[in-house]
Amino acid sequence: MSRIYITGHKNPDMDSLCSAYAYASLKNQIDSKNEYVAVRIGSLTKSIQKFFEAIGAEAPQYKNHIYPTVKDVILEPSERIDANMPLTSLSKFYNEENPSSYPIYDGNEFIGLLTIDDIALWFMHSLEKHEKINAAPLIKDVLKMRDERFEATELFEDAKTVMTKSKLRGYPVYEENKYIGYVTRRCFLDAPKHNVILVDHNEASQSIKGLETANIVEILDHHRLGALKTILPIYMDIEPLGSTCTIVYQHYLKYNLKPNEVEAKMLLAGLISDTVILKSPTTTKTDVDTANELTKIANVNLNEFAEKMFSSMGGLTAEVANEKIEADFKIYAENGISVGIGQCEVITLRDLDSYKDAYLKTLDEVRLKNSLNWAMLMITDVIKETSVLLTTDFKLNKNIQYKKIEKNIYDMPGVLSRKKQLLPDVLSLINQ
Repeated sequence: MSRIYITGHKNPDMDSLCSAYAYASLKNQIDSKNEYVAVRIGSLTKSIQKFFEAIGAEAPQYKNHIYPTVKDVILEPSERIDANMPLTSLSKFYNEENPSSYPIYDGNEFIGLLTIDDIALWFMHSLEKHEKINAAPLIKDVLKMRDERFEATELFEDAKTVMTKSKLRGYPVYEENKYIGYVTRRCFLDAPKHNVILVDHNEASQSIKGLETANIVEILDHHRLGALKTILPIYMDIEPLGSTCTIVYQHYLKYNLKPNEVEAKMLLAGLISDTVILKSPTTTKTDVDTANELTKIANVNLNEFAEKMFSSMGGLTAEVANEKIEADFKIYAENGISVGIGQCEVITLRDLDSYKDAYLKTLDEVRLKNSLNWAMLMITDVIKETSVLLTTDFKLNKNIQYKKIEKNIYDMPGVLSRKKQLLPDVLSLINQ
């Protein structure tokens, strides 16, 4: 079976995480030839962790990158050769497989790689000493013990460089200090490629590290189309809907399948989070219909489920500022200007004064960390359907059309969508 990773964007939000989770579940039901694994490429907020725990689901596992590693090319023979066996025990393997190295065990413990060079060197030394070779030596008498090794997590290209410069024909591979296999020079002739499906994004800059080395096999998204290139034609479903979770649910229907209760709650959570309980201008009739169908499957009341979910998120006063800002932070580049826009959902803005200064300071730190020209944080009150905008210092602040509350803080009545309401205004300012 081939493993295919399904990942959302950097700084994953509910829609990104939940769509990856549910789509992996669906794909594993309809495709028995491959294994689909939902992953995330950013940390989880405490509130999202609580949500997953509350519905009895495991959040997608963290994956830092998708570059090929040494573990992707390791070898391990089906039979074990013991160090106390005669050297002739290896003859059939060398005749059939012609390996340059072979793992040797002492009982159940791996002790080293026997190489062709070890064997040749033993015979050359015997000839040099004019010794008669009347019987085959034991493997342990020929084996040379070495300290060199690779870790399973080492990048393929880094290990290939080491192998190219090394005189050794093979290296044992360890994972968490345990031997798991070995590699030879042949293992590095061609770099392996991981297979990946992108959900809730389609731009390389927002995706997992190493995407350029992978095979992108599908894209499911509801954002504008970026300049992502693929080698081969792929399946894409990019629709102007309020949530990627809505798209995933349509795929369940396509295959005449119904999500189970946990999957339905996942899809519903991602949908109402991205559409701000179906109030965002990005919401479509398809989103509304999907939400109504999912509430029946999940056996929940839509408003009660939404209120409970957003209430668990709490306010921003007690949260770590950089974690909340970066939890759903997207970077855009336009006309030579890079801008990052984060969004947080709260159930009240009455406590804004208690954290605004700390968040403005941290917002600028996030800007510097990402080498941006401009950074913004949109804080949305999902109950009153309004937002406030925090920005870092920038020359275009003077042109922002929203009402200024105080320096770098703006009132945004009725604005709920970063994608459909705020982003177009920001890009328009940049292009003026």
